[in-house]
Amino acid sequence: MRKETLPLHSRGLTFRKFDIYRKVPKDLTQPTYTGAFTSTSHKLGCDTLPTTRSCDYMILGDSCHINRPHLLISILCCVFILFLFLSELTGFIATEIVNELYVDDPDKDSGGKIDVSLNISLPNLHCDLVGLDIQDEMGRHEVGHIDNSMKIPLNRGDGCRFEGEFTINKVPGNFHVSTHSATAQPQNPDMTHIIHKLVFGEKLQVQKVQGAFNALGGADKLSSNPLASHDYILKIVPTVYEDLSGKQRFSYQYTVANKEYVAYSHTGRIIPVIWFRYDLSPITVKYTERRQPLYRFITTICAIIGGTFTVAGIIDSCIFTASEAWKKIQIGKMS
Repeated sequence: MRKETLPLHSRGLTFRKFDIYRKVPKDLTQPTYTGAFTSTSHKLGCDTLPTTRSCDYMILGDSCHINRPHLLISILCCVFILFLFLSELTGFIATEIVNELYVDDPDKDSGGKIDVSLNISLPNLHCDLVGLDIQDEMGRHEVGHIDNSMKIPLNRGDGCRFEGEFTINKVPGNFHVSTHSATAQPQNPDMTHIIHKLVFGEKLQVQKVQGAFNALGGADKLSSNPLASHDYILKIVPTVYEDLSGKQRFSYQYTVANKEYVAYSHTGRIIPVIWFRYDLSPITVKYTERRQPLYRFITTICAIIGGTFTVAGIIDSCIFTASEAWKKIQIGKMS
């Protein structure tokens, strides 16, 4: 038994049934030159129309009719699409920084240590008297820390600028600038000072992250009581910054509260000290660089173009329908 095959044109008709973008034949459409220039009418046989006005022409049968200009709709539509496209392109190219909070120690490879960088000037205290002491709840008590530190004389040797880098344990404790390590204690040490820098961990140099990484930078206590102690109470917050490549950098922000006082004991006035008492927050702040996915950008652009053209088409259709109704009313009045 011979198997019959459909002709090629019959198979083509069967396949075309799946076309969801059906086309309307030209003979069933009414072309209007919305937003077009008047020169278009000459090409379509409307040479008798005036060309001194920028009007829209609508072909009805063999005659041409002048409509109100719809060019504004087309221009506004294109400008609106361009504006939204450029806005989305800017957002796609730009890097967004998202922050989150969680409870954890982010830098577990640090061995329970935090790097500290201190830069402080005492313009009225000799360098031989200035020292750094460190102590914490793990039993550490170090007087006169000298590793990775430097003393720079100021005011012809009457003052001192102390710059030092050291580590602290991740437990509550303090470090303080004092005269405890001096060979002979002065009677009236002047502890007025300026703090240039106090940074824990790596200082993040990121433009969009405005954190308190050097909250005490610029603190000026030159006008305070020379015999007063200064107590800075710090709350250290672990901070992580992750860039687009996934590389993480660890730093620490901190909040600060301070008080100034003259301390006394039963033996008399206590030698003033500049205290930095710290404690660690269990909350970690994480900053993550993110960029909009390409598929979302393409989807948004398609929605912008499709939605704008749809709305513009509805507006244009309303204007066209209204103009047609108005013409019919005018023709009815004339007849």
